[in-house]
Amino acid sequence: MEQAPPDPERQLQPAPLEPLGCPDAGLGAAVSKEAAGAGEEDSGVDTMTHNNFWLKKIEISVSEAEKRTGRNAMNMQETYTAYLIETRSVEHTDGQSVLTDSLWRRYSEFELLRNYLLVYYPHIVVPPLPEKRAEFVWHKLSADNMDPDFVERRRIGLENFLLRIASHPILCRDKIFYLFLTQEGNWKETVNETGFQLKADSRLKALNATFRVKNPDKRFTDLKHYSDELQSVISHLLRVRARVADRLYGVYKVHGNYGRVFSEWSAIEKEMGDGLQSAGHHMDVYASSIDDILEDEEHYADQLKEYLFYAEALRAVCRKHELMQYDLEMAAQDLASKKQQCEELATGTVRTFSLKGMTTKLFGQETPEQREARIKVLEEQINEGEQQLKSKNLEGREFVKNAWADIERFKEQKNRDLKEALISYAVMQISMCKKGIQVWTNAKECFSKM
Repeated sequence: MEQAPPDPERQLQPAPLEPLGCPDAGLGAAVSKEAAGAGEEDSGVDTMTHNNFWLKKIEISVSEAEKRTGRNAMNMQETYTAYLIETRSVEHTDGQSVLTDSLWRRYSEFELLRNYLLVYYPHIVVPPLPEKRAEFVWHKLSADNMDPDFVERRRIGLENFLLRIASHPILCRDKIFYLFLTQEGNWKETVNETGFQLKADSRLKALNATFRVKNPDKRFTDLKHYSDELQSVISHLLRVRARVADRLYGVYKVHGNYGRVFSEWSAIEKEMGDGLQSAGHHMDVYASSIDDILEDEEHYADQLKEYLFYAEALRAVCRKHELMQYDLEMAAQDLASKKQQCEELATGTVRTFSLKGMTTKLFGQETPEQREARIKVLEEQINEGEQQLKSKNLEGREFVKNAWADIERFKEQKNRDLKEALISYAVMQISMCKKGIQVWTNAKECFSKM
């Protein structure tokens, strides 16, 4: 189900997209052509396949990572990693493939893109970025963010981040995302010109709304609690996995001791020498395999980490709703106060203590003309307040409608992804255990032949 974004001026209308190169070739042409037909599809069709025209016609990949050295904003030398983003249309209009468009991006530019999306699409569960520094790793694996293995896993995570956006029925149409994939120079300036930083809610304001909102929506309160529990459970699962990996590493390496002992033993035994040597070889191979196994495990751990970070994306939606609810309550409270003031002026009775009322008692009553002027001003303010309150109510209802639709989409995605990841992890563990059994079976055969 496609929902309208909160700020239509930031929404990319696919038709005006300028193609790369000639009108019928490249990324722009594929996007424009598919976008034109997107609205003609049946509304009941699954949005994850039919509304996401980017992934139907465009291939997006982060194909390479490169270590670079340059100057930062403080004119100091720094070392960083740049990632090569490649995009190409699946096929040309005449069936022939087209050339790939490519550009380099730093991790900080991915962060800038996500921060922009968070501001302009507050009702959407924006996909998270992979971790900037390794967490929940087994102690034999490097936690250095420049380590080649970690950079490779982060490259995969950044590619997944772009694919998540490209598969989203709303985010995939954003102009800034399109430029992120196609415009290498001056992209940061283009993002900053949108003024998204000025629209970002301050942390202090969000914290104030959290504690002062009087009538929170129970659905979003429950969602916040769920996100906290999701983060806690996955964090605990990752910590347990890291501890198990440490122990498993020790068990495998002990087999290397078996191999050394059998090899040394074979040197002093004539009749049993060949069997002991073969058994030692099996143990050595088994011991050395653990490094690759646990590095492969990290890829499954990264899939869990994605949803660890998705928990914060869910809380961001909840915080935005709290801010809107708080603004609505403040507007309603201000309107009620002005109505009371107007009634008191019209009737000449004061129900509550006020500085204005005390001043009137001390220095005399207002003239009828002054009172009429004040009543007129208050009535105008009341009319404005009622319109503002009505507008905030409509905005709030639209936010809840759009947010809940995206949350339902996210839940389906989460269930599917976590199920697949956990099953794959279980299959990997079963395969690993079978290899262990096979090693000892081979060792048994070696001993039997002695």
